[in-house]
Amino acid sequence: MLRQLTAGESHGKGMVAILEGMPAGLKVEAQAINKELKRRQAGFGRGRRMKIENDRVEIISGLKNNLTLASPITLLIRNKDAGIEKLHKVTAARPGHADLAGLLKYGFSDIREVLERASARSTVATVAVGALCKKFLSEFGIIISSRVLSVGGVCGKAQIEARIKEAINRRDTVGGIFEVMAQHVPVGLGSYAQADRRLDSVLSAGIMSIPGVKTIEIGLGFGYAVSFGSEVHDAIYHSKSRGYFRRSNNAGGIEGGISNGQPIVIRACMKPISTLMNPLDSVNIRSKKSAKAAVERSDTCVVEPAGVVAESVCAFVLADAFLEKFGSDCLKDIKSSYRSYMDRIARD
Repeated sequence: MLRQLTAGESHGKGMVAILEGMPAGLKVEAQAINKELKRRQAGFGRGRRMKIENDRVEIISGLKNNLTLASPITLLIRNKDAGIEKLHKVTAARPGHADLAGLLKYGFSDIREVLERASARSTVATVAVGALCKKFLSEFGIIISSRVLSVGGVCGKAQIEARIKEAINRRDTVGGIFEVMAQHVPVGLGSYAQADRRLDSVLSAGIMSIPGVKTIEIGLGFGYAVSFGSEVHDAIYHSKSRGYFRRSNNAGGIEGGISNGQPIVIRACMKPISTLMNPLDSVNIRSKKSAKAAVERSDTCVVEPAGVVAESVCAFVLADAFLEKFGSDCLKDIKSSYRSYMDRIARD
């Protein structure tokens, strides 16, 4: 139902996103999108580029009087650091980055032709789209948030900042784990009928598409591997006042590929950034001789902003599943369908 396409290079003129399928009648304001873009730029351990860019969106299609028209919405975020043609060539691939694989795949002679699009700068478009999807979901009380659980194996704000400072002093980088939670998601989004319609399958694909994310778990995740079924499955209860309910949420809000009405809980690991100020060994792609990997302006730690990007990914997936379930043309009609459905399951 929802489709998105993004374009743009890290040091090109800007990043563009086109979102198709948003229903008519949703009020959208650029300020709300800009707020999410600012959250993406925050976090201890961010690099110098965050001081250069002041990401702000231009909505150039799909709205009239701040209301969606059900036509494609085009979002543009201009780059201030936009000198792609003037930048030096890159000849030594960074381990952990797309540099070498992309170079060999496309037959380039300059690694910059890979890194400009492979850069996580592309996530600015992801967050802009996610802000629109969050706005839609908020019409139905659905709230998506994220938090940092650990960085470099330590927890707690003071310990995390100390770990990031250690990485800065070492001219190194550090990764960690973040958690995303979607609350008030109704039961019934997704399906067990086909693999590509399972909600956990689509969410997992989306989270893994974020540059630098290497693992994901939903609910108890790997905890299932060391437990008996009787210890981990969420028992079902019923009362007249609450209807069906659970006292635990090890499933993370999804069973059989379908949302079960509990909060959807996802955790993911963001690896350390591949660009190191004290670079690893590599090879010069021209001479084939040993060389140190390229050094580009980068961050030390992006676990917190990665959580913000993951919120946007989840918002897109949930909005798409919601529109599939309740209709997709007009917000008023969708709300009517939603109310009718919620009334029915309350009686069942």
